[in-house]
Amino acid sequence: MCSSRAQPGLAVSGAAMASRAGSAQRPNGGQQGKICQFKLVLLGESAVGKSSLVLRFVKGQFHEFQESTIGAPLTQLLSPTAAFLTQTVCLDETTVKFEIWDTAGQERYHSLAPMYYRGAQAAIVVYDIQSQDTFARAKTWVKELQRQASPNIVIALAGNKADLANKRMVEYEEAQAYAEDNGLLFMETSAKTAMNVNEIFLAIAKKLPKSEPGGGAAGAGSGRTLSDGDGDPRASAGCCNK
Repeated sequence: MCSSRAQPGLAVSGAAMASRAGSAQRPNGGQQGKICQFKLVLLGESAVGKSSLVLRFVKGQFHEFQESTIGAPLTQLLSPTAAFLTQTVCLDETTVKFEIWDTAGQERYHSLAPMYYRGAQAAIVVYDIQSQDTFARAKTWVKELQRQASPNIVIALAGNKADLANKRMVEYEEAQAYAEDNGLLFMETSAKTAMNVNEIFLAIAKKLPKSEPGGGAAGAGSGRTLSDGDGDPRASAGCCNK
């Protein structure tokens, strides 16, 4: 189980990080504990900023005119309708490695979404605070996840583009009440200013189960526990160094 001695923190870089020799160190100088790997999917209408949130979280970058997911560089695409990146979060004695699937928001790709959220342990449903339509669409995604995704999936609702609050069409209180009624994590975010971007992933990481599944096999909705030598070597070693 996780202890509460160390201060939670984010890894310093994402999937492109070079491996370092030796065991990973915690921010306080101690050895890192187990590594838990979880699949996380982002869902939401096109142009709400899903890709920008991922880019900010994984690489600390923001592009004013971000390409849509289906136009992303082929180096990031394992599918024509989703981009894949990884990032790690350090929680006390556990390192949480997120496998992040950023899906295309266009309606014509909706039928392909189940292949990405199937088996996911977490999801971030994103809407644009400037658009009631995207908020309504986010509610549809939440209902679909509640009906078809893993029963223990952790769902977060992100009201993105909070830096444009002067053009707000979805009130914070409205979204917060909806999230509370449906048992969702909720934050307003801004990929542009980085507001609550790291925080929403950290909140998800805290809520995910860190104990190993029974029998040592990961079932639906359960993350995998890795040793230092398992998984992507670019993201496992030295993930919590500062």
